[in-house]
Amino acid sequence: MKQQLSVRVSIVGAALSLVASFALAQNYPNKPISLIVPNPPGGFVDASARILSDSLSKIIGQTVVVDNRGGGSGNVAYQAVARANPDGYTLLSSYSAYHVGNPNLTPKLPWAQKDFTAVALITVATNVIAVHPSVPANNLSDFIKYVKVNPGKLSYASQGNGSLSHIGTEMFKQQTKTSMVHIPYRGSGPAVQDVLAGQVQVFITTPPSVMGHVQAGKLKAFAVAGKTRHPGLPTVPTASEAGLKGFELEAWVGIFAPAGTPQDVVTKLSGQIKTALDLPETKTRAGTAGIELRYLVPADLDALVKSETDFWAKTIKSSGITAD
Repeated sequence: MKQQLSVRVSIVGAALSLVASFALAQNYPNKPISLIVPNPPGGFVDASARILSDSLSKIIGQTVVVDNRGGGSGNVAYQAVARANPDGYTLLSSYSAYHVGNPNLTPKLPWAQKDFTAVALITVATNVIAVHPSVPANNLSDFIKYVKVNPGKLSYASQGNGSLSHIGTEMFKQQTKTSMVHIPYRGSGPAVQDVLAGQVQVFITTPPSVMGHVQAGKLKAFAVAGKTRHPGLPTVPTASEAGLKGFELEAWVGIFAPAGTPQDVVTKLSGQIKTALDLPETKTRAGTAGIELRYLVPADLDALVKSETDFWAKTIKSSGITAD
């Protein structure tokens, strides 16, 4: 009898939980949403978050507030979202290198991938090899030759240890058999400033960080690390066209909620994000910033995370990258 009562209580509890979840989704959202960004203002991740926040605000009728929390190679922001109330009102604008790179770099992170629920992939961006004009080279081939005969003379910027710009440049060094000194920064903004000033000579990063400076002649772009040329830099060849075959780097930004967020809320939010990305003004802003919009549903984003985590585990190991 007690066992039957226990089963009935469990069934009733599950039913009430489903009703509560459905009710929450029906009313969601009814207040502002906080979108936490693991990078300072400026650069691909921040630009992606701001493009989405403006468009999503129009779709849901609530303000989506961008909250930049740079530092700790993204861990400050990730920990904050992992510990947030799983109600759909605190979201993470997750940078691919942090999401799949950090777990392979640091065994004792203050967060884990299982602490997050995938909502939607929103943007991707190839990387561009940008250098200060003082570097005596005018194409990728000459640049590689110069670095080879001057090992350790040039330094390269990254958005932080374990970022895609760090891992990607180490891949570049490994493939070209060159040597450059790594200078990590807390995001693209401060890194670009030192590259523009010539204090650091090289930055392999996403187009939004450097495209305007390349177009203005303040930096030289030798190649984009993608399968095709970038529309904002049409005269810049791909790495393959420039003679470095197989060198490809693509960063992505996905939206994640804390684990335990009701599935009905996740599904509804994911659909709202897709609608926001489909707006003409969203596409225009992304194109101007040099960002490609690319939507994936939660299940497909989960699959991407798994495949990328496996890939970066091998890359980090082969490159000998360790946490600072």
